[in-house]
Amino acid sequence: MTRILKYVSKYKLLVIFGTLSMLIVIGVDLFMPYLQQVFVDDGVMAGNNNVIIKVLIGISIITIIKAILGYGKEFLYDVLSVKVHQDIKNDLFNHIQKLEFKYFDDMNTGELMSRIGEDAENIWQTIGFGLRLFIENVIYFVVSTIILFKLNFELAIACFIIMIPIGFIAMKLESKFGKCYEEISDQTAKINTTAQENIAGVRLVKAFSREKYEINKFLKMNRNYYNLNMKQGKIIGDYFPPIEFLTNISLVIMIVLGGFLVMEGDITVGVLVAFSGYIWNLIWPMRMLGELIDLLSRNTASAKKIFEIMDREPEIKSKKESYKSDSIKGDIVFDNVSFKYNDEYVLKNINLDIKAGSTVAIMGTTGSGKSTLINLIGRYYEVTDGNIRIDNVDIRDYNLDFLRKNMAIVPQDTFLFSDSIINNIKFSNDNAEYEEVRNAASLSCALEFIDGLDDGLYTEIGERGMGLSGGQKQRISITRALVRKSKILILDDSTSALDMETEHQLLKNLLKREEKSTTFIIAHRISAVKNADIILYLENGEIKEKGTHEELLRLKGKYFDIYCNQFKDFNEIVEEVV
Repeated sequence: MTRILKYVSKYKLLVIFGTLSMLIVIGVDLFMPYLQQVFVDDGVMAGNNNVIIKVLIGISIITIIKAILGYGKEFLYDVLSVKVHQDIKNDLFNHIQKLEFKYFDDMNTGELMSRIGEDAENIWQTIGFGLRLFIENVIYFVVSTIILFKLNFELAIACFIIMIPIGFIAMKLESKFGKCYEEISDQTAKINTTAQENIAGVRLVKAFSREKYEINKFLKMNRNYYNLNMKQGKIIGDYFPPIEFLTNISLVIMIVLGGFLVMEGDITVGVLVAFSGYIWNLIWPMRMLGELIDLLSRNTASAKKIFEIMDREPEIKSKKESYKSDSIKGDIVFDNVSFKYNDEYVLKNINLDIKAGSTVAIMGTTGSGKSTLINLIGRYYEVTDGNIRIDNVDIRDYNLDFLRKNMAIVPQDTFLFSDSIINNIKFSNDNAEYEEVRNAASLSCALEFIDGLDDGLYTEIGERGMGLSGGQKQRISITRALVRKSKILILDDSTSALDMETEHQLLKNLLKREEKSTTFIIAHRISAVKNADIILYLENGEIKEKGTHEELLRLKGKYFDIYCNQFKDFNEIVEEVV
C-alpha cells in the first residue's frame, strides 16, 4: 500500500480538496445527531417552536452541504483513482518494454495482460472507493466514540464492548482473504492465457478439429476459477453474518439500557436519540469493515503481482556512461563468444571478423544456434563469455537505444499489426516519405502485389497480417527493415515462404543497393546464401565450416552435402537432357 500511496501523493491538490470536501461532509454529518437532541429536548419536549424552526433550517443547510460537497468528494476521488490507475498502467507497460527477451521466453502473454488489466483495475477501485471509505470510517469511528463516551459513559461502554470481537473477526478475515485473492489472481492469468492462445490459434484448433478438447480445457480452468470464487464466498458467508449479528446486538443493548436510563432520569430522550445517531456511526464502519478488508485484500494481491514485475530489473540495459557515436559503420567482430541459456551452452567459441557492408549467410541444423547468434548482436540476449565489437567498441558499452536504432531485423516469426500496409512498414521509421516506402517495397519485391490491391499501400490488413500469404507478409516485413536504412540488416529465415525466383530477385536487389549494410541472412536454401561474402555452417552451437560458396564446395563437408541434396534433381535432369 505504501508504494500505491506514492502514486497518490503525486496529485496533492486532488487529495487535499477531495479530503477537505470529505472532512466538511463528515463534520456537518456528525453535527446532525446533536441537532436531533436539541430538536427533541429543547424543541418538542419544551414546546419551543422557535427552536424547532431553527433546527429544521440547520438540518436543511446540512443536507444541501452534504449534497454539494458529497458530489465534489466523489468526483475528486474518482479523478484521483483514474490518474493513479493510468500511471500504474503506464509504468508497468513501460517497464515491460525494457525487459529482455529471456523474460518473455518464460512469461505467458495472458499473465501480463491480467496484470495490466484486472490487477491494475483492482487498485483503481481501492483508491476510488476503498481509500475514501477507510478515511471516512476511521474519522466517524474515532469522533463518534469520543462523543458517545461524553454523552453517557456506561451506555457507551456497554455498546463498545461488542465491537471488540468484531476487530478479531476482521483480523482473521484479512489473512484468509489475502491468500484467496492471490489464488484468484493466478487463476485469472491462466484463463486469460488459455483464451488468448486459443483465439490467436483458432485456425489451428479448427484445422485439427480440437474445438471440443479446447472447450473442455477452458471449462476445467473456469471451474477452478468458480471454485476459488466460491471459496471466497464461503469466507464472506462465515465471517460477515457474525459481524452483522454483533452490530445488531449493540443496537439492542443501546435501546434496552438507554430506555432504562431514560426512565431512571439519568439521560433525556434527546440524548438517547443523539446516542442512536452516533452509534450508527460506529455500526456502519464495523459493517463496512468486511467489505473494506475484501477490497484491500484484492488490492494487496494485485499490487504484489504488479510490483513483482516492476521490481524485476532488466538484465540487459545501458551503462550510465554509455557510448554513442555519430554513426555506425558496421564492422562486427565476434571474439571467442559463448552463450549459455538455462545453464546449457547454445553457442561455443564463436570467432568472426566481418567487414562493413559484407553479407554473412548462416546455415545449420535446427537448434544449432543460428537465431541466437544474430540475437546477440543487438543484445537481445547477453553474451556469456567473450565479447562482440561493432566498429571496435564492445556492444555492452553502447547505448542500448542507439545500438538497436542502427539495426534492422526481420524476425523468423513475421508479425504485422492490424493497420494499413504503409503504417506497418513505417513502424521502423516514422519519418519515411511515401516514395522511400515505395522504393523499399520495390527492393523487397513487395510492390508487385501491393499495387494490385485496391488501396495499394493504404490497404488495411487483419491481425498478424490476416488475409495475406506467408510470402507477402515476409516481403512487407523485409520492406519495414529496409525503410529503416540501418547499417546492420538481419534476415532471420525471412525468405522461407518465397518462391525461388522471387527470393533470387530480392537477394539480388539487396546486394546491388547503393548503401550496403552489413547483412546477415539465415536460410536453409543454397540459392539464398551462395552469393554471400561469408557462409557459416553451425552445428551444436559451433562453427563447423566457414568460407565462400566455392570454398565450401571444395571442402566437401556438410555444406557440400546440402548442395548435392538440393540440386540432385537438377543434375539428374541435366544428365537426361545430355
